[in-house]
Amino acid sequence: MWWGTAIEAPNPGLLARFYAELLGWQVVHEEPSAAIVAASAQGPFFVCQKAEGYRAPTWPPVEGEQRPMIHFDFQVGDLAEAVDEAVALGATVAGSQPRENVRVLFDPAGHPFCLVFDAG
Repeated sequence: MWWGTAIEAPNPGLLARFYAELLGWQVVHEEPSAAIVAASAQGPFFVCQKAEGYRAPTWPPVEGEQRPMIHFDFQVGDLAEAVDEAVALGATVAGSQPRENVRVLFDPAGHPFCLVFDAG
């Protein structure tokens, strides 16, 4: 049984395949209502689950709009290259960027996630 962090989407399989490609992980289980992305059989993993009436979050948050409920931060070695790879997989770059070493993107379901370069 796979219990853990869940992220909602209108198409869980599509979102799972996006993150599997982005992270170099695997989709280890898929059905119409859920898909599981894992680094290995022992984890870590997370679940993409189907949400009827799904509304993509607004980022930066806007009063009265759907707020982000979760976001991932991924440390990368080359920020520009990582952004290009994510966009090629279906991500879009957010119009508002908080810092020079961080890029906010949206996954195919509209969830924000961050690519972070930290030379330290």
